[in-house]
Amino acid sequence: MGKTALEEKIQKSKDIIKKALKRFGSDRLVIAWTGGKDSTLMLWLYREVCRETGMKMPRCMFIDEGDLFDEIVEHVNRVKKKWNLDVVTVRNEDVLSKVKKIGDVIRVEDLNERNRRELERIGFHEKEFRFYPESYEGNHLMKTLPMNMFIEENGIKAVSTAIRWDEQDARKHEDYFSERENPKHIRVHPILHFTERDIWDATFKYKIPFCSLYRLGYRSLGIKSNTRKTSDLPAWEQDLENTKERSGRGQDKEKIMKRLRDLGYM
Repeated sequence: MGKTALEEKIQKSKDIIKKALKRFGSDRLVIAWTGGKDSTLMLWLYREVCRETGMKMPRCMFIDEGDLFDEIVEHVNRVKKKWNLDVVTVRNEDVLSKVKKIGDVIRVEDLNERNRRELERIGFHEKEFRFYPESYEGNHLMKTLPMNMFIEENGIKAVSTAIRWDEQDARKHEDYFSERENPKHIRVHPILHFTERDIWDATFKYKIPFCSLYRLGYRSLGIKSNTRKTSDLPAWEQDLENTKERSGRGQDKEKIMKRLRDLGYM
């Protein structure tokens, strides 16, 4: 009996992961884990490949941008313990030390040299800005920069992310292996060919854990202050094929996704 379409997609992802681990090694590849459904599925795939081949499981990188859902933190901690994962949390401590809540004003002159340099790099020349992790400057400082610094400081050669072709227009032309500069590394995208429906089918078929927010109607998880549920139905019971997956996310960020990705965002 032949494999189902879902099983074929899973095997394709496993083949990509095996190639990535063989090429970069477990110590020079890091898995970007957000705690969302896609990256947890990707993490499960890595775990399965390592279990099947005897390869060492790579480290996971969890980015704390300063506005996390408690439910995501609980999910990450629960899966980390259950699967015995090595998870490194990366944060922009300099920026976070300057704020107490979303919307607080940050003076550029109060930031350290690296943060000031990064703001100049992205063309931000104002004297101050408000702390919104998903704004143009906020996304770069709170997500892309901590990731880049982790890559630089740990000699990382590849970052594996759980983006999909059908998820966002700025991602629909990505390749499974994609070169990046500043810092130089390769992005590995093992589940590009999955659809949102595939993610849920695999999650339930293989009993992969997922964040409780999806049961409440959230379909795509971003920061707490800028993410809303799209229905009262659980995510997998919604009309996945005819409605936008990321409609509950901050749309200002969605509109500038290509610019953010050009700067190194996932």
